[in-house]
Amino acid sequence: MSSTLHATRPAAEPLVAEATTILEMRDVSHRFEEKLVLDRLSLQLAAGEVHALLGPNGAGKTTLIRILAGLLHPTEGHVSVAGFEPRANARLFRQKIGFLPSGDRTFYLRISALENLVFFGRLHGMRRRAAVNRAYEVLAEVGLQDVARQWVAAYSHGMQKRLAVARALLTSPPVLLIDEATHDLDPQGARRVRDLVAAAAARGSAVIWATQRLDEITGFADGVTLLDQGQVRFRGGVQQLMARAAPHRFVVHLRGFDGSGDALKGAAVLSPVGASAEHFVLALEEGVILGDALAALTAAGIQVLACREERSNVEEAFLRLTEPPE
Repeated sequence: MSSTLHATRPAAEPLVAEATTILEMRDVSHRFEEKLVLDRLSLQLAAGEVHALLGPNGAGKTTLIRILAGLLHPTEGHVSVAGFEPRANARLFRQKIGFLPSGDRTFYLRISALENLVFFGRLHGMRRRAAVNRAYEVLAEVGLQDVARQWVAAYSHGMQKRLAVARALLTSPPVLLIDEATHDLDPQGARRVRDLVAAAAARGSAVIWATQRLDEITGFADGVTLLDQGQVRFRGGVQQLMARAAPHRFVVHLRGFDGSGDALKGAAVLSPVGASAEHFVLALEEGVILGDALAALTAAGIQVLACREERSNVEEAFLRLTEPPE
């Protein structure tokens, strides 16, 4: 995956003290009939913190997001946002949440973006004048101020996604829940959404970012939870996740290597790619850097014509942590 998708967050200047816990869940479990889809999950997030939620299809990410949004009550466990609980006061709880779902189709296409946002602001209890003023503010924030009065039906897919971000930011929520929001966007559109969310985090919003685009969390997320079959397989920082990766592997195009001998002297292992006589997978041993391995090949009279990383560290760690036991 291309590293050009990375969005590095600016240093956070939260409106709320960093030590303040904004979102808390304790021992959250959920069942659909007899199937356990979430198993005793706990998490605390502070103001300005971005936490990535990773996992394969069916891991329980969307179910957890729906619980955190107050759209689904857990079978067991406790959730609170800014001190509010969904069962005690659902309306106030949801006012504290900005939710950006995957594949959003809830805008009214035959009215303007401005009218849509005013409508949703009024649903959240905002007075009309306040809703209009805030709608203009968030439309400017996402770069849609010049088309605020244009029908949403005329918006491109990327513009509609930015409008969805604007709606999530409408009430200046302390928590943003982002569910696979960039999976159907091109790299530029995906980066624009991440930048908008990063800016909200810098102002103090705690963010849950559910994704399968593993490369986008580097330089963006403060912490990571990896779910598989409703259970936590990993929790920690992005660098800690990368440390779980197998030794670096690269695809190399070589000339003058017949597959025999020990040109790398145990520093790495070369395996042929299919039936190719010139393409090999170069797997580095722990502690060995790529430059040394390539220098050893060159010193042995082997030409290195090309080299590319087979898979990113984050993706490798993801696959290792979620692969079924043998």
